[in-house]
Amino acid sequence: MAEIVLSGVTKRFGDFVAVHTLDLAVVDREFLVLLGPSGCGKTTTMRMIAGLEEPSAGEIRIGGRVVNDLPPRARDVAMVFQNYGLYPHMSVADNIGYPLKLRGVPREERAAQVRAVAAKVRLDGLLERKPAALSGGQRQRVGLARALIRKPTVFLMDEPLSNLDAKLRVEMRAELKHLHHELAVTTVYVTHDQIEAMTLATRVAVMNKGIIHQLGTPDEIYNEPADLFVAGFIGSPAMNLIDGRIDDGTFVAGRLRIDGLGRSTRESVVLGIRPEDMTIGPAGSGHGDLPVYSSELTGDSTLITLADGNTRIAVRADKTVRPAIDDVVALRIDPRRCYLFDAATTRRLAI
Repeated sequence: MAEIVLSGVTKRFGDFVAVHTLDLAVVDREFLVLLGPSGCGKTTTMRMIAGLEEPSAGEIRIGGRVVNDLPPRARDVAMVFQNYGLYPHMSVADNIGYPLKLRGVPREERAAQVRAVAAKVRLDGLLERKPAALSGGQRQRVGLARALIRKPTVFLMDEPLSNLDAKLRVEMRAELKHLHHELAVTTVYVTHDQIEAMTLATRVAVMNKGIIHQLGTPDEIYNEPADLFVAGFIGSPAMNLIDGRIDDGTFVAGRLRIDGLGRSTRESVVLGIRPEDMTIGPAGSGHGDLPVYSSELTGDSTLITLADGNTRIAVRADKTVRPAIDDVVALRIDPRRCYLFDAATTRRLAI
C-alpha cells in the first residue's frame, strides 16, 4: 500500500508562500503528474513528499504513516532528477548497484539485480562504461535504473526528461509508460511540459502560484478545463482565448459573431476555442472575415494565425491548406466546441 495523502500542506519561505494549504491524495499505483509553470510550487510539493523540505503546516502520509518527522531515507521513496546525479568515477553497473551496496547486499546478489534492472531499461550492454561515455538518454536511464533497483513504494521524478533532445524525450516517455505499467509503483512526476503530462499521467494536477487549479484525468483536463489558467496552459498550440460579450446568446468580439451560446446576455466573458476545432473558408461563409497574419506548415497540418485587431486566433488546418499572408478568409466555428469563462472570476461558465 503506497497511497500518498497531503492534508493542508503549506510551505513558506519567509513571507513568500510557495504552496498554499494543499489537499491531495495520490492513489496507490497511480501515475500522478504535477504540472505547471516555473515557480508554481510543483517541485516544492515533491520535495516535501521526499523529506527534502519540511512543510510549514499540514500533514503528509505515505502508506498510511505520517512522515513529517521522518528523514528521506526512512520514507521508502526513490527520486529521479533531471541532472542524473551519477558518480563519474563509477561504472554504469556500480552506479546502479550503489544503493544495494549501502545496504550490505552481497556482491553476487547485487550483480544479478543490476543485470536484471539494466535489462529493463536497455542498458545491459553498457554496464562497464563510465557516465562520460554515455549519451544523455543513456545517463537518464542509469538514474532511472538506480531508482528502480531500490524497489521503493514510491517513485518521485523531478523533470527527468528536460535535458534530453526531442527524439529521446519521445523514446523515454514510452519507456516510462511501459515501466509504470509493468512495475505498478505509485509515481509522482513533476514537469512543466504538458505533452509529458498528457501522455504519461493517470491523473494531472495543474498548479499555479502554489494552488491546484484542477485535478483530473488527461481527458478531463483537456476537454473540461475548470478555469482560464487550465484552458490556456493545456494544448499545443494553446486554446484561443478571446475577450468579448454575450448578447442574447450571441458571442460578440471585434469582427466575430457566434450564435448558439445559450440565451443569456453577459458582459465581460472570454470565449475559448481550440485551434483544431475551427476551420477556414471563403470570405462571407463563416462567423467573421479575418485577414491571415501568418501560415506555418508543421508537417501533418498547417497552423494559420488570423488577426482581429490586436487579437490573434490560431487555426489548425489540413496540410494542403496554404493561404497567403493578408488573404481574407472566413473563420468557421462550431458553437458546441466553444467554452465560456467569466472574465472576473476566470471560472468556466455553463453554456
